[in-house]
Amino acid sequence: MTARIDHAVTSGTFSLDGGTWEVDNNVWVVGDDDECIVLDAPHDPAAIAEVVGGRRVLAIVCTHGHDDHVRFAPELADLVDAPIWLHPDDRVLWDAVHPDRAPDGGLADGQVISVGGTDLTVLHTPGHAPGAVCLYAPDLGVLFSGDTLFRGGPGATGRSYSSFDTIIGSITDRLFALPDETVVHTGHGDSTTIGAERPGLDDWLARGH
Repeated sequence: MTARIDHAVTSGTFSLDGGTWEVDNNVWVVGDDDECIVLDAPHDPAAIAEVVGGRRVLAIVCTHGHDDHVRFAPELADLVDAPIWLHPDDRVLWDAVHPDRAPDGGLADGQVISVGGTDLTVLHTPGHAPGAVCLYAPDLGVLFSGDTLFRGGPGATGRSYSSFDTIIGSITDRLFALPDETVVHTGHGDSTTIGAERPGLDDWLARGH
């Protein structure tokens, strides 16, 4: 059976550098009827577990360590009996949220995660956060971009541990190397495509975010 993509939206808050904002987060679940992976665990673990259903969860894959993506990862891990994976460069962000609970495994650039007959390749795309990753599934024609690339521009870089120049490098070197027709499923908001975002680069550079 070909892997499918299931989707949920959860609502809660994002806090960093002394500020707190209301946010809606996309949660993507990739797999078949038997097994899956969950991308991020922001809010409402029960709602995410409902999307998973009775499937075996191979891992909760965190696209980065901001609290609106990992806050409920331990609780979800307990609910679905799955390990939590995070790129080690984001431990500083993870530890601020979960000082007494380490991730169960790391993510590395080029790592391949196989689930439901589909391979997803981890792309390390720092900038929004030091350990930010995207996952590319060529068989599905899909990139899961976390908070690296959105419809209309790159992820925010005005807070601690972020860099505009770095995220632009990640997008141009890694993501814009993908086919234009690649569908980009983002961490917040609507999906887009690589081809739709590529022409916006000069405008992003001019505005500086």
